[in-house]
Amino acid sequence: MSLQNPGPDPHERRVVANQAPPLVGHNVVATDLALGEAVVRHAGPDTYDDLLPLGAMAGTAEAREHGMLANTHHPELTPYDRYGHRIDEVAFHPSWHWLMQRAIGHGLAATPWAQQEAGAEHAHVRRAAGFLAWSHTEPGHGCPVSMTYAAVPALRADDTLATQWSPLLASTTYDPGLRRATDKLGALAGMGMTEKQGGSDVRANVTTATRTSTDGEYTLDGHKWFTSAPMNDVFLVLAQAEGRGEGRGEGSALTCFVVPRVLPDGTRNRIDVVRLKDKLGNRSNASSELELVGTRATRLGDEGRGVRTIIEMVAATRLDCVLGSAALMRRAVAEASWHVAHRSAFGGLLADKPLMQNVIADLAVESEAATALAVRLAAAVDRPHDPHEVAFRRIALPLAKFWVCKRTPAMVAEALECLGGNGYVEDSGLPLLYREAPLNSVWEGSGNVNALDVLRALGREPAVLDAWITEVGLARGADAVLDRAIDDTLALLGTALGAPDGLERGARRLAARMAAVLQGSLLVRFAPPEVADIYCASRLGASFDGVYGTLAGGDLRAVVERTTPRS
Repeated sequence: MSLQNPGPDPHERRVVANQAPPLVGHNVVATDLALGEAVVRHAGPDTYDDLLPLGAMAGTAEAREHGMLANTHHPELTPYDRYGHRIDEVAFHPSWHWLMQRAIGHGLAATPWAQQEAGAEHAHVRRAAGFLAWSHTEPGHGCPVSMTYAAVPALRADDTLATQWSPLLASTTYDPGLRRATDKLGALAGMGMTEKQGGSDVRANVTTATRTSTDGEYTLDGHKWFTSAPMNDVFLVLAQAEGRGEGRGEGSALTCFVVPRVLPDGTRNRIDVVRLKDKLGNRSNASSELELVGTRATRLGDEGRGVRTIIEMVAATRLDCVLGSAALMRRAVAEASWHVAHRSAFGGLLADKPLMQNVIADLAVESEAATALAVRLAAAVDRPHDPHEVAFRRIALPLAKFWVCKRTPAMVAEALECLGGNGYVEDSGLPLLYREAPLNSVWEGSGNVNALDVLRALGREPAVLDAWITEVGLARGADAVLDRAIDDTLALLGTALGAPDGLERGARRLAARMAAVLQGSLLVRFAPPEVADIYCASRLGASFDGVYGTLAGGDLRAVVERTTPRS
């Protein structure tokens, strides 16, 4: 090497160029136009303004760091203390508590039920939008928040139990630790339904409930296969009581029970945490197997009515599965659109490349459709005395749970691919989203369970089909593709309901079509034309093949610009 050409300066090789900056310092509410429009549409500008501080906090570098730390340092089970006493405690990283404190403090648990009882009109829309926005930080801690939200409507089956627990669950004070309820400023709830021999088939449960008094007190004995958040304060649990009811066994009746973690005298209830599940994702959250041995419980609802009692809790957690999946979609497309807006390749910004625009726009309309449907469902919860809203929620909830949650894994994988190798690295945050993506399709009933629930609703409750027809009919005449899709779906419904022998076999196709048409109707009514046109042409037209980035037309640049965050 000559002195005239000494070669590149080694310091220049350390200069980093053409890397997208971290997506931090943005307001996840203000930069999510679809979410903001849905909130204003269903709850008004005041509710939107109220959510902006939460959106700002969720977009900080601090929040992102806490989310990563909570997933790096997993919860740890300590069955016994140093002296040999059985304690069954789970320790969480401080970042978990940081996330929980802010989620509870912003009223994302059971607070809206208390607000609704006090006369608030849009408490559930506010909470749903906040839950969606705050889930950008980290999805795992949403599980105990969601179960706490969902427990309140089920507890209403017993006035005494509702009075005892609902105010604590609705508190905005995060008060962790195992103490009796009367010593706490706030409480969290969990659920114990599934068992190893049955899974979703809860009527196969074998946990037994033995009556110990005439005022609803029992002891439980059995094994629960999947109970999340064992450090929560109270659990709703299914077990077989004596008698005949929903259980399959002779002389058994599936019944719902309220199980406190700590008894009123301050002693710990006999709830043995066998192990924490080693899960694909959701690793910040402690999901456990429990053994119940003489565990004290109070009956909630009548003996033999366990499924009917707990079904309101299941419905509310299913709503949060839709919200959580919509949040994963939005976070994924935000990361992808942000990356391509700052990354150059082949002579220009990726965002200016026609094929990349096609991919990002396709992901964006998927995200917008999920958000519009999720917030619409929350609006139905805000109107519990409106017959149309009740019937709409009954059919739209399993449709959304089936479709939105089912679409999420492929959508997140495509967003990850937009970042290339950078997206496959943990620091990007995309692997965390990818591991989380299948969860909500499994939680609270798999795709098959929800598709069958759609059939059950259609077969038993005629008002739900009328509600679906009314809802999608509000968009009639505004888009020819949507109109044809509505007609085709009604024909499919007629054929399916007229041939009961093949009804179950086609349940998924029917659920998917009804859900996609419902999303299309919402976008045609409320989204910008460029979003609605692309969605209807790509999802409801004859050419839809499920591959992202195959849009045949539309104002792709406008959609990409609409979805890209602005810091």
